[in-house]
Amino acid sequence: MKYYRFFVLLIFWVGIIHQNQAQNSVTAKGAELTQVAEDYIFTEGPAADKKGNVYFTDQPNNRIMKWATDGTLSVFMEDAGRANGLYFDGDGNLIACADEKNELWLIDEGKNVKVLMDSYEGKKLNGPNDVWVHPDGGIYFTDPFYKRDYWNRTEKEIESEDVYYLSPDYQTLTVAATDLVRPNGIIGTSDGRTLFVADINDKKTYRYQIGSDGKLSKRELFVEMGSDGMTLDAKGNLYLTGKAGVTVFNPEGEQIEQIPVPEGWTANVCFGGKNRKTLFVTAMKSVYTMNMAVKGAK
Repeated sequence: MKYYRFFVLLIFWVGIIHQNQAQNSVTAKGAELTQVAEDYIFTEGPAADKKGNVYFTDQPNNRIMKWATDGTLSVFMEDAGRANGLYFDGDGNLIACADEKNELWLIDEGKNVKVLMDSYEGKKLNGPNDVWVHPDGGIYFTDPFYKRDYWNRTEKEIESEDVYYLSPDYQTLTVAATDLVRPNGIIGTSDGRTLFVADINDKKTYRYQIGSDGKLSKRELFVEMGSDGMTLDAKGNLYLTGKAGVTVFNPEGEQIEQIPVPEGWTANVCFGGKNRKTLFVTAMKSVYTMNMAVKGAK
């Protein structure tokens, strides 16, 4: 009788645990990863505009694609500067890491391009890779060195691979974070107070405090995992990418979810759709979506 009661209690508590896990899941009940676009060479840089339309790059084919909230897919821009990471600013401009000539671009709604930056202290940038725009308009971007076959140069002009900050007036470029092996993914919180930076080659992701002048301080290790691209949801959970698919961590740095992706590499992720409850995943030759129980961060 004692053993019977023990097993009944055990089954009860296991059921409670599984129920709580299901209730706390970031994915919607019954949601499945769905392939919505394919036959690209390498997809990257998903970014949602204010309406929830998602733009992403087909980097080797040198174009930016647009997935509209009605499900239609179209080419937004060709000859796109070999754009990689993308992010929308508060005015609806698309900020692009255009590493064909190691530039940071602003693309307005009329598809006019303005080169915001291509060098630091007279030396060519390594290759802007991923970008996040602060609520005040300042821009943070990572600058790793990934040697491209379409470059004429073979060596760095800037030895360190750093994170840069471009002031809201686009006049002043400063090094925001250094002492990184190869910074890649970057994302900040909607209140503008915190920045996450992934050091992909050192397999670490750091959290920084953002000052009123844009300077970063109080660097702390968030998780022992690097990332290509990343995003945040409205509850402050951080989504990292790589070989494992999409790995989700809560604000305390505890892993709470793993979303497998059937590709060799998961490059980037963002929230989009009309209600910002659709997760968009760029992975190798495809783009996937998943319905979520949480919204993306504003």
